[in-house]
Order: sequence, then structure tokens, then C-alpha cells
Amino acid sequence: MRRAISAVTVVAALALAASACGSGTDGGTDGGTDGGTSAANEKSAAPADPTQISGEITWWDTTRPDSEGPTFQKLIKGFEAKYPKIKVKYVNVPSDQAQGQFQTAAQAGSGAPDVIRSEVAWTSQFASLGYLQPLDATRAVDNESDYLAGPASSTKYEGKTYAVPQVTDTLALLYNKKLLKKAGYEEAPKTFDELKKVALDVKAKTGVNGLALNVDSYFLLPFIYGEGGDLLDVQSKKVVVNTPANAKALGEVAELVTSGAAPKPALQDSYANAMTALKDGKAAMIYNGPWALSEIYQGTEFKDKSNLGIAPVPAGSVKAGAPTGGWNLAVYAGSKNLDASYEFLRYMSSASSLATISSELGLLPARASSFDDPKVKSNQDVAVFKPILDTAVPRPWIPEGGQLFQPLLEGYQALLDGTKPEEALKQVDEKYHGIMKDWS
Repeated sequence: MRRAISAVTVVAALALAASACGSGTDGGTDGGTDGGTSAANEKSAAPADPTQISGEITWWDTTRPDSEGPTFQKLIKGFEAKYPKIKVKYVNVPSDQAQGQFQTAAQAGSGAPDVIRSEVAWTSQFASLGYLQPLDATRAVDNESDYLAGPASSTKYEGKTYAVPQVTDTLALLYNKKLLKKAGYEEAPKTFDELKKVALDVKAKTGVNGLALNVDSYFLLPFIYGEGGDLLDVQSKKVVVNTPANAKALGEVAELVTSGAAPKPALQDSYANAMTALKDGKAAMIYNGPWALSEIYQGTEFKDKSNLGIAPVPAGSVKAGAPTGGWNLAVYAGSKNLDASYEFLRYMSSASSLATISSELGLLPARASSFDDPKVKSNQDVAVFKPILDTAVPRPWIPEGGQLFQPLLEGYQALLDGTKPEEALKQVDEKYHGIMKDWS
């Protein structure tokens, strides 16, 4: 789902950052990022009538075009109705390709969108390379105190704001209630040990796979956090991926496969495979987040939405630990239409827009007030995910954060291909130290 960027690429990107930052805008604002002299960092007068701002902006969206796209297209129509002189060119870019494509375009200084839907781990990285426009004191940032603390923290880099939160997320255990009931269970498993037992019982009593694994780094984190492990100790600047706690966590994942609780997943396309298996009734449980719900409800097993169970991720020996995630909206530093882009961010991150996204798609809004909207309160999926989100484990918002997933993914793949947990973690550790060169 996320692409790593090599250290060599980062060095090259830093050298090219200046060429990636354009200079002209429809509002006469300097689009460069010169370490603090950009006009976006200064208090600018609000337009007398913002609805008269003109221009064409391109937005790279990373949502699923079939299940989520219609809601975002509807919001774009609402924006264009409010701002009749602004035209939005909508481009859907797959989430596993957007990071690399944006970096390539920004390095080249051409082809980048005015606005990008940036995964929370990408934002500080893009900001550190000079690819994003600072948003402090612009109209893009509205009622900042209303944002949840976690999502808001992901928009900051070196004390400046480079994005606005759009949606936040975490992981839960999603399950087919009917299949678990056939296996004799009325509730979801609450621990790793119970997860294995329930999955094996489902397989034995229904012939259906109990659990479908997704070979993705983000989905490995609940097992790591559950045993008290982590990837980095940011405060001490230490790489802590190669530890006994993490080895225990990876061993538990491998045991799910060797025991038959989960079939060995394909190392490619495992996300789509797990989703299809759940939707078609060929797997009883998967780990996934609120973004997956609109697609799951299109499956044959969940035409009756009440058949989908949503529970906290099972706990390891230390705790139940779901990771935090989500998406921000950011403006490219080379945009020629900054003022129009600011208004787009303001509109798309408003409490009303986030409530629409949440009520229709089950995504978790990044504003506290949106959870109080009647439309959101009526969505039971959001209500179930909210307490899970409240206890989710924060991730480090550092420029290298987006590069941590690929080495961990390769370690996960090696594990499922027969590599021992300790050896897989050793390989990840070596790659992490190649990224975090001044860390112990």
C-alpha cells in the first residue's frame, strides 16, 4: 500500500527541491519554500469575496473510485457551485502509486497536482524536501483547534503546518457474524491466542478459512504493538525493530499460517485477496480499517450490513495495539493557483464536508465537531470505530516515516516465505539503519 523511497533518491530529491518549487500563482503569492520567507508564512489579508477567486486546480485523490469516489465527486460539485470561477480537475491515483508519482513530478518540477491527498506518513517527508506549501496563516487552515490532536500532529514539520487533516483511521478485526456463530462463537476473539483458536474452529466446523492475512506493513503493526514492540524510539533516536518482543510477534503471525488458522497468503495482491475472501464468505475474519467498509458492504455476505462485526484488534501479551493512520490534504509548493487551492482545502476539510464523508462512507472524521453531527452519529460503524481510534498507538511523524514500510514489508514477506523471525528482523534493522543513518 505504501512505497519506500531509497536514501539515494532522498539525497537526489534534496538537491532538486529548489527546481520543484514554482513561483507564480493566480493570487500573486510566491510558491517557493525558502525556509521561512514564503508569503504563505506571513499573515495575508483574506480576499474581500473568496467566492470570486478564479483558477483551475488539479487534485490527486487516492480513494477507491468505485466505492468512495462518488462521495468525493459530489463534494467537488458542491465546491464548484460555491466557487463558480474555480474548476477542479479530478485525478484518481491509486494509493500505492501516489507517493512515488508525486515525488517524481515534484523532482521534475512539472506534472505535480496543485493538491494531493497525502498519507499521514508522507506529509513530513514531502515537507522536508520542499515539495509542500506552508499553510500557516492562509485560508486553508480553518478552526484549527477543532482538529483531533493525532491527525493535526501529522500535518506539522519543524513547527510549520503543511497540510490539513482529511480523515483519520486505525485497524479493527472485521468478521462474519454468521460464520463465527456456526463455529460456536457469539463474540470476536479478544487475544492472539483466541484469534488462533476461533480461526481453527471456524475452519473445522464450516470449511471456511478462519482468517485471511494481508501482507502489508501497516497490518503487521497490531501484532508488534500487542507484544509491546515498536519500530523506532524517536525520543532516544534508536532503531528498535530487532527485539525479542518483535520476534515473538512475528512468530505468532507465522504460527497462524503453519497451524492452519490462516492460509498462506500470496505475497502480492494479498489485500485484494483478503477483502474478496471476506466479502464472498470464504474467510471469516480479516484485519482492516474504516476505509474498507463501503467496499465490504458491496459483498454478497454483507448485503445485510448487520452481519459484519467490528471489534478491537486482538491483544497480545502486553496490550491491544492498533496503529494510527489517515490522510491529509496538502498543496504543492509549485502550484500556480495557491489561493484557489487554499479554498479547496478549506472546503474539503470543513466540519460539514467531513461529516458527509463520514456518514456516507464510514470514514473517521479528523474534526471533533464532526462526530457530533447527527449524520455521523447515525452511522453505527463510526460509533464502533471511535473508541478503537481513541486507544490507537501513535506513529512517528518524521520525514523518514514513509520509508519505514517497505523494509518491514520485505521482512514480512520473508517471514511468510520461511525466514525465521529473528533473521527477518535483522534484515529490516539493517535497512532501517541505512535510512536513519545517525540513529543508534
